Formats: sequence, C-alpha cells, structure tokens
Amino acid sequence: MLVSYNWLKDYVNIDDISAEDLAEKITRSGIEVEGVEVLNDGIKGVVIGHVLEKEQHPNADKLNVCQVDLGNGDTVQIVCGAKNVDKGQKVAVATVGAVLPGNFKIKRAKLRGEESNGMICSLQELGIGSKLVAKEFSEGIFVFPNEVEVGTDALDYLNRNDKVMELGLTPNRSDALSMLGVAYEVGAILGRDVKWPSTEYEASSEEASDYISVNVDASEDNPLYVAKVVKNVKIGPSPLWMQGRLMAAGIRPHNNVVDITNYILLEYGQPLHAFDYDRLGSKEILVRRARKDERIKTLDDAERTLSEDHLVITNGSEPVALAGVMGGADSEVQADTTTILLESAYFNGVTVRKASKDHGLRSEASARYEKGIDPNRTREAAERAVALMAEYAGGEVVGGSVEVNTLKIEPAVVTTTVEKINSVLGTSITAEEVKEIFTKLKFEVSEDNESFTVTVPTRRGDITIEEDLVEEVARLYGYDNIPTTLPVSAATPGVLTPYQAKRRKVRRYLEGAGLIQNITYSLTSEERAKQFALEDGKAIRLAMPMSEERSTLRLSLVPHLLEALQHNIARSIQSNAVYEIGSVFIGKNDAVLPEEKERLAGALTGLWQQHPWQGEKKAVDFFVAKGILDGVFSMLGVIETITYTRSEKDGLHPGRTAEILLNGESIGFIGQLHPEKLNELDLPETYVFELSLTALLGESIGEIQYEAIPRFPSISRDIALVVDRETPAGELEAVIKTTGGSLLKEVQVFDVYEGDKIDSTKKSVAFALRYYHPEHTLTDEEVTKVHTKVLQAVEEKFEAVLRS
Repeated sequence: MLVSYNWLKDYVNIDDISAEDLAEKITRSGIEVEGVEVLNDGIKGVVIGHVLEKEQHPNADKLNVCQVDLGNGDTVQIVCGAKNVDKGQKVAVATVGAVLPGNFKIKRAKLRGEESNGMICSLQELGIGSKLVAKEFSEGIFVFPNEVEVGTDALDYLNRNDKVMELGLTPNRSDALSMLGVAYEVGAILGRDVKWPSTEYEASSEEASDYISVNVDASEDNPLYVAKVVKNVKIGPSPLWMQGRLMAAGIRPHNNVVDITNYILLEYGQPLHAFDYDRLGSKEILVRRARKDERIKTLDDAERTLSEDHLVITNGSEPVALAGVMGGADSEVQADTTTILLESAYFNGVTVRKASKDHGLRSEASARYEKGIDPNRTREAAERAVALMAEYAGGEVVGGSVEVNTLKIEPAVVTTTVEKINSVLGTSITAEEVKEIFTKLKFEVSEDNESFTVTVPTRRGDITIEEDLVEEVARLYGYDNIPTTLPVSAATPGVLTPYQAKRRKVRRYLEGAGLIQNITYSLTSEERAKQFALEDGKAIRLAMPMSEERSTLRLSLVPHLLEALQHNIARSIQSNAVYEIGSVFIGKNDAVLPEEKERLAGALTGLWQQHPWQGEKKAVDFFVAKGILDGVFSMLGVIETITYTRSEKDGLHPGRTAEILLNGESIGFIGQLHPEKLNELDLPETYVFELSLTALLGESIGEIQYEAIPRFPSISRDIALVVDRETPAGELEAVIKTTGGSLLKEVQVFDVYEGDKIDSTKKSVAFALRYYHPEHTLTDEEVTKVHTKVLQAVEEKFEAVLRS
C-alpha cells in the first residue's frame, strides 16, 4: 500500500511530524514501512509556463520554436519537439538552471541554430513512470488546465512535493489497504482524531428505482449490492489534485468518473464500478453464477470463457462484469457517456479469488475483496463517490439507492483482563493505560474491575480472540517498552535423544566403511513408488505435481539410489557405494495423511577393493553388502538377535536375496538386483539393501557388558560338513552355537565348496570353532565331549556328514 503523506493530512493532523518520523512510528507499532519515497527528489526550477506563440523550426521538421511566458513579464524562447505542444497551452517548464531527475541540468542551448532557454517537460521527464501517465499525454508534454497560475511551482499542482510511504502489509491487516484505515492507525499511534470525508450532495427528485432494478441469485457470494444513478455527467479529466494522488498511489488517471471510483477504492478500501447506463442494455441488474462456457469481453479487450465457479454481474441476460475483478468492455464509461450506474457491493473473497486466479487478473479491487473489506463502508463509499461526481463531473445524483441486502455481520465482542495482558507481555500496565489504548483505536470498551469488554469495529476483521487484543495493547504500548528479562530456570545442556545418537552412529559407520550419503527426492513416479517397498501401502499422489516423474510419495528409498548409480555410471564412475537415511510414506485407506517411517537403504556396484600394485581386485558381492550390515548390527549391539533367511522379492535375484529378521521379526532385505532389472536400468551387477531404521534403532540393548581377556588358552577345531545344497549355512551355525553351550565362544564360516569332487546335490560348509573356559585350561576330553555333541546335533538335524 502506497500512502501519500499530503493526502493523509486530510484525515488526521500530522503537520508536526515528518514523513520519516511517522514511518518510524508506524513501523514500531507493527506495520512495516518499507521505504519513504520523496517524489520531488532531485528536481528544482520547474514552473508553470504559458505558450504564447508556436512556430515551425526553420531548420527542423520535427521541432517547434515557442515563446513561453514564465510569469512576472518574463518571456523566453524554447525549442520543443513534442507533437502536442500548441499555442495557448499551460505547461511545465524547466527553466535555465533547473535540475531534473538523474541530475539532468538545464542550460541555455542552440538547437539547429535557434536559441532555447529551458525545456517544456513531459510527466516522464519529471520522474513519473510511463505506466502512470494518462494515455493522451503518454507521448508528449502534459497540458495543465487553464486555471493554473503562470509562474507558480508546477510540482505543487502535480502533487510531486510529497512523500510516499510504502507499507508492507501482512494478510491480516487488510484494514490498512485504505487511506482511512491508515488514518485510524496513525490516529491511534499519535492519539489523535480521524476526520471523515464529506458525503454531502444535492439529489434530484427522481428515484434510482425508476432507472434500475437489482436482483441477486447468489446471495452467499453477494450478500450486499448497492446501485446509485448519476445523470448528465460530462466526461473529462479529473482535477489535478486527484490525478496527483492517484499517480502517487501507483494508479494511472483515465477520466473524472473512473478516477473517482479509483480514488474511493484508495480512500475507503471499497471497490466500486461505474457502468455506462445507456450501454447497459436493460434496466435490470442480475447477480448470478456464470453458466458453463459463458463468455465476456473485459475492459482489457480480452474475450474470457467463464465457468460455474465465477460470479458475474448481468443486465438480466448477458454478463457485463466479472464481479470484484473487472468490468465488461460493452458497458465501459466512454467520452460520450452521460448517465452512470454506480455499483458498490460486498462480494465473497473466495469467489473473487477463484475468478481472479482462473483468468490471471489481479487488480486492486480483487486484492481487497480477497483479504476482506469493511461491509459497513459499502453504502458510505457509494455516497462519497456520487458526491464527487456531482462536484467534478457536473453530474446530477438521482435520489435514493437500489439495494439488495442479506448481509448479517455483527461487530466482534472480545473480552480480556489486565492480568491476562500483563502475564503475556511481562509488563505492569494499568487498567487506565489499557482503556486509553482501546480508546485510541476507536474501539468501544467497557470496564468492570479491570476486565474489559471490547466491541471491535467491522473494519478490524483481524481481531476475534483475546490474544488479538493483547497484541493491540502490546504494539501501541510500544514493543520497546516491554521489559527484557532472562528466563529463570535451571540450565541444561542440549543432548541427542537415544534414537538420534544411534542414527548418527549408523551414518558415521557407513561413511567410515566407504559408503557415500545420498539425499534424494521424497517424490517419485507412480510406476516406481511401490518398487522394493518393505510393506504394503497405498501410494499417495500429489494433487498438483510438478511433473509425472515427481508425482507420488515414495514407499522405498532403493529406486532413487539406483537412479544415482545410473547417473554416476553414465559419467564413467563405475564403482559406487551409496546409502540414504530418509522417510517413506505409507498410505492408509482410512487415514487422511500417510504414515511417515524412516528407512536405511544402500546400493553397491563395481569394485569394492582394488590394489593395482599387487594385482588384487575385489568386486562387490552379496557378502560385502552383508558384511557392511553386520558391522552396523554389531556396532548397535544387536548382532546376536539378527538372522538372515532366504527369500524372494520382485526385482531381486531369487537365489541371492535374504530377509533380515530382528528377534524373529522382519525389518528389511538384502539382495542382488535381478538380471532383468539390471538390463532395464543398464546397470552392472548391483546389490541393494533396505531396513526399517525405526525398528532397528528402537531395539533396547541394555547396558554394555564387558568381559575380561581370557587368562587361559583356547582350543580351535575345524569341521567341514557335507549337507544338502539348499541348507542355509546360517541354520547350521545356529545349531552349532546352541549345542556348543558356554564353552563354545566363536563359530565362523571360512569356506563353502561345491564342485566335481562332491555330489551335485550337496555342498561342503567349513566352520572354525573356538573353545575356552574363563577359569581353567581346557582338557582334550572336555573339548571332545562338547565337540562330539555338536557333530551329533548337525547330523540329526541336517543329516550332515564330516567331509574326509
């Protein structure tokens, strides 16, 4: 919102405070003033001149030699190239020695042999943006009305000796989107009264109802519609003071009638629209929802197709305006307009926003409807507008109004107490001070034993609860006056939760093992969303995705890690080991929001180790990936409760995939990508894993127990067991550990053999077993006794035979 300092003076007395100081006070009270623009900055020496004579330049077709009266009998010759300069005009003249924007100094000069003592200026040359200059003067000089006085300061007439404050309003402060709203704010800050503009005019004996009837079919979208009629208007330029104020506020002048509607928009915050009554095509206004594919040509000459979500003003049959957004071209006020139908209405902000968004039309009017206007100003704004039309357009106001009103808005009544205010703000404000603040805000307030009942005017729709009143007291009391105190409490150092600490350990371990962390999108394509998912769930699709590739919330981290591998391999990075800790989103049919769960995933391909000087290479395989996970489990202290079982999963090799169990419950998988999947993705042999990090880190492991280093020697025995090829080595290991009891301390697989020296249905699995006792040296008899039990157990359980 751009606020003219000079215009603001019409409503509140600020003669004793500069624009800069006022801006500082407004900012400190809660509305940020982003800047103060001095409109005449760098300009001096520009006066009103009277063109006495104009002759063609003898040596240039596009130049004119003008004799210009500057007042006090001072006449100078000026060479001017403007097409519209003419004898008898009153114009802005930069005299010799004047300075224009950009530090452009005016000097005596000769142009094509003719002396020129000054410059006749356009508005652009006086620092006014081209988009703010009326079309008739956009390509030439500005011509002042005849009543201006020659020799006086031209900037005064154009309201350029002014300063403009730019308010950075938050969405809740729509009340400050008007000069009166800002005046109320300034009046509250300074403790001064607000003067309202005059709405007095003399109406004719006719009645508006004789000219127009109003019906509203969509009362929820338009609960209040006021129509007034002004006849015998004369379309022409609006007064200079009004044009200057509109330009200072960023609005281009058009003609007196349109400028008045824009002026009231800025003054009251109430959008208005003026129809050419004779071009309306009927004596009826009907407000309704548009029909599907109905069309309207708007003021910007664009043909627009409407939908049933849009509200339109019609002449009973055809749309003549898109309600709250823009009027129609067919009923536009033109130079020959004589009778005005003025609309002042309260439209539903949601409906206006829908139309504004659908058609890409964001106007000053739509912005105010969207944020909320004061319904109690709708009628008064119309009265003010017709009063100005009577004064500055020579119009005759037809008596009365035609109105449809189903609006029922009552002022909010909010209560608070001095105790509440002081407890929230940490202040000791008295009841008298609180009441004074509410009075300055022009709120109706009653007090009963330091309890306040406040009736909030409808212009302040942002105040609905007690905390809003506390905020009003705080900002007008002065945020700088609120005491600064340190909280009184025991200081405690910040620490990570056990879950966070474990997650950090996992990340550091994986990076220490050589994996690189990836952070990928949570969004994927609908096709890949469910690939490699640990659990079934509904894939959640976005309502407005940025692309189909990023349209659905992921249920697994693996697909994006494979994307990373593809990206790297395409750039000749053949060996990759990556991991990600991130969230997946499990949709539930009966839940509004998906369930978010944290996962750990990894992907490995290429060489794991390479020693060129020794000619050694180690490619990634299943056991490399498993070893990395075993390291994680061991670091977390859960390795004893982890088991791997053979499984099958879509996208993974059926013979090289295992399900990972924690205490018998599935928490993830590990495996090699299926050859078909490798071909599809154009990847070499690749291994992946994914775990439920929540389940893994949520496992309670108790206190760490340490054992003393054994003082007595251990005894090692190696065994090679011939078993069915389908027998998992892990199951053999589990039986051996269970049977070995307390003396068997370690069991490790050190060889698996399948070959021509053994039955094709069999395999040999070799284990290294280590026995020891913490209290004495073991004898061969003790070890043999236990070792024999182990051999018997695997023979009974798996029909295992010792390989000779």
